[in-house]
Amino acid sequence: MSLLRILVSLRDAPLQCQWALLGGEREPIVGTGPLAQLPQRAERVQLVLPAAEVLITQARLPQAARRRSGSVLAFAVEEQTLGEPDTHQVSWLGSSAGADVLAVVDRPGLTAWRDALEAAGIHGYEVHCETLMLPWTAGEWTLAWNGREGFVRTGEYEGTTTDCGAADSPPLSLRMMLEVAKTRGEAPGSIAVVVTAPDALPEIEPWQRALGVALRPAGPWHWRTAPPEAGVSLAQERARWRLAPGTLAKLRPAAWIAGAALAIHSFALVADWTRLAIEQRSLRQQMESRFRAAFPDAVAVADPALQMRRKLAEARHAAGQPDDSDFQPMVVKVAAALKGVPASALRVLSYESGRVTLELAALDEANVRRIVARLLEAGLRAESAGASARAGGATVLLTVRLS
Repeated sequence: MSLLRILVSLRDAPLQCQWALLGGEREPIVGTGPLAQLPQRAERVQLVLPAAEVLITQARLPQAARRRSGSVLAFAVEEQTLGEPDTHQVSWLGSSAGADVLAVVDRPGLTAWRDALEAAGIHGYEVHCETLMLPWTAGEWTLAWNGREGFVRTGEYEGTTTDCGAADSPPLSLRMMLEVAKTRGEAPGSIAVVVTAPDALPEIEPWQRALGVALRPAGPWHWRTAPPEAGVSLAQERARWRLAPGTLAKLRPAAWIAGAALAIHSFALVADWTRLAIEQRSLRQQMESRFRAAFPDAVAVADPALQMRRKLAEARHAAGQPDDSDFQPMVVKVAAALKGVPASALRVLSYESGRVTLELAALDEANVRRIVARLLEAGLRAESAGASARAGGATVLLTVRLS
């Protein structure tokens, strides 16, 4: 797998950079120059930030906030950073010793490089920092030293830069980090020293006496030659979806076909709705005609079906016959639909003009749906008024009529 590493400084304008192309067992191909000269079609791309431009810090975050990034996490480290939170890109790296580890970089600088790389044809890449690309093993720190200053990785997700030192005197910041680690019981058993420049290895004995920790020379190190899986990704910039040149021209015939099909479908839909509307008006006119033929004395016809049902009920009552909308037939059907519901659940039952109103103790949604389904099977139509607060607890109102 080919891997392209690009070293950039967020403090500089995105004009040129250092890069290295790694591929299997071959020697890395390295270069420096404008972004337009970057190798293309690498299977994997890593954007490497200098150690001094990435702040790795700790904070305690709620569980839900750990997977967020950007300005949301920036407020968690507001006291440890300068400037407005919106100017920082913050990523959650992981947890260490009960605290959350965050990486902070300059958002405007990262955005400028992202746009410049996209213009150069680099659309998807990982963001790494030199600090977390150093080799690391549990119980040992790793220090990268160039003869004057450096940076150190102290854990899986932790590390920082050092101040200046000399060949026979370690940096003061490294001494202070060791003192703090000793007070917490987290001091390393040794420090592996890798050099990033020729003849940069410090004098081991004076450093060991000053630090009180064993030092182990670990040879040269460079971000270009670090293993492909080294480090922890700070962010993942995914390639933005885009059409290849000429794609629109190739899709034009398909777009015409899809447009024609959509127009035909719309025309058919309008025609179908028109036909159904005409049929509805015709049926209503037939119902009105039959109603007026049966009851010529009717003044107005607003709802032929309902008015016919009421006239039929009046005729049955005049003949001394019961109607389905009477109290007794409706109560029998309602009682059958309430089968299985506790008797104490029925608070109030009222009847008026072919309408039964039930006030039930609050039931779960499944029980309410079951009762409504049974009423529909019995030829009744039920409407739920939802829950209402009353003395004695919440209730559900059901209004039942003939279908």
